[in-house]
Amino acid sequence: MEKQITIEEIQNFEGKYPKQLWYLFTVEMWERFCFYGMRGVLTFFMVDQLLLKDDAANLQYGAIQAFVYAFTFIGGIFADKILGFKKSLFFGGIVMILGNLLIAFAPQQMFYYGIAFSIIGTGFFKPNISSMVGELYHEKDPRRDAGYGMFYAGINIGGLLGGALCIYLGKYHSWTLCFLAAAIVMVAGLITFLLTKKHLGPIGDSPLLAMPESKRKIREIAVYVGSLLSIPFIYTMVINTDYTDYFMYTIGIVAIGYFVFELLKLGEISLQKKLIAAFSFIFFYFLFNAIYEQSGGSLSLFAKDNLNSNLLGFTIDPNVVNNSSNTFFVIVLSPLIGLLWLWLAKKKIEPNTLIKFGIGFLFLSASFYLFYYTKFFANIDGITSLNLFTFAYLVTTIGELCLGPIGMSIITKLSPKKLFGMMMGLWFLASAFGQLAAGKLGAAISQSNGGTTLMSKLQSYTDGYYTLAIYALVAGVFLIAISPIIKKLMQEVK
Repeated sequence: MEKQITIEEIQNFEGKYPKQLWYLFTVEMWERFCFYGMRGVLTFFMVDQLLLKDDAANLQYGAIQAFVYAFTFIGGIFADKILGFKKSLFFGGIVMILGNLLIAFAPQQMFYYGIAFSIIGTGFFKPNISSMVGELYHEKDPRRDAGYGMFYAGINIGGLLGGALCIYLGKYHSWTLCFLAAAIVMVAGLITFLLTKKHLGPIGDSPLLAMPESKRKIREIAVYVGSLLSIPFIYTMVINTDYTDYFMYTIGIVAIGYFVFELLKLGEISLQKKLIAAFSFIFFYFLFNAIYEQSGGSLSLFAKDNLNSNLLGFTIDPNVVNNSSNTFFVIVLSPLIGLLWLWLAKKKIEPNTLIKFGIGFLFLSASFYLFYYTKFFANIDGITSLNLFTFAYLVTTIGELCLGPIGMSIITKLSPKKLFGMMMGLWFLASAFGQLAAGKLGAAISQSNGGTTLMSKLQSYTDGYYTLAIYALVAGVFLIAISPIIKKLMQEVK
């Protein structure tokens, strides 16, 4: 039997990136294909095939996305305490594949059952890869940010392909093919993981290795069985969005309670201050997502009805643009913005993480102002410019890049190692609440449409985007104003 690679051998790598990053990058890329492919078709499918009204589809979308991210919090805790990242990831992948196959088998009848499987699967899969990336680096290794930046680009290559291909297959060929494609790429991701996991050494092993094997197995099996038994419960809650609200508010209170408990247990003032700083980043991330996450909800329905299909002289489906332009711009702009920060750092004028977060909100605000501004380009039928819509996504993406990749990195820097899983879970939970809020905001935007014409839809949607632009502007200015206070809490962490 060959000797297992040690954590020291992994962390003392030469060059810019450890080779393990490329393996994790590939696995996550396929998972994101599956995830973004699904996300991009949800509201479209519900309105087009399940015949829901726009506001109901937005609420349902918010509920599904909220569950996906809420279960990453729960999945993160189980991985931390019982399964370890590797087993958790494998189990999650299998359940996601089953979910997609169910929907592919009978899209209209099995949609919500498949979604319930996908929610559980993603919960076990998603938090663990990003935690494993953090472990490839020493705590003080300055290359960690670059690693997360590269990992973030990989996620988005998957998102770009999945977002474009799944909606295209569903709209122009068949919904069965759309969901089958998501299942097939997930199989590719799992095979990649099985072939490369030996290079991860002890990273992601079960935390219970010291325990007798029979006891450990009982706990692991209990997690698997418990998760599968919760599927009917999730199915019921996704169908009835009122239940989702009760569930989310409960999990929110429990999560904050658990955070406060762990915070007080630390006992050391300097660690506590850092954890409070990390929590404030998480809170602003929630606000960001509540506005940003219109892309899968209201913007998807806006693209479906209110956009022409002319992008820079080429004919292209507006829903493909809506699903893929953000990820396309992330891939193009990630390295450029990374270089910009390095150049500013050399000149000693790089803004700190807090100011970057604030700038992210200002760009988000500008992009929603542009979504609003599309109404001035509309023809008498209420059809407006795909060019301006796409440009708004470019601006959104710059905002996201000021915040997304460094957010994860700063959370791992500010948290003690034993609380990584919980803090990553809270980061994803902030996403969950952001998604829930985004669904509610999207529903409110579509409910304000009193008419039945595309012109009245254009009016109510763009007015809603104007309001969101103002929210984002206020949040950005407020964050920049309080940044000195949070900076004190962060102490030496940059």
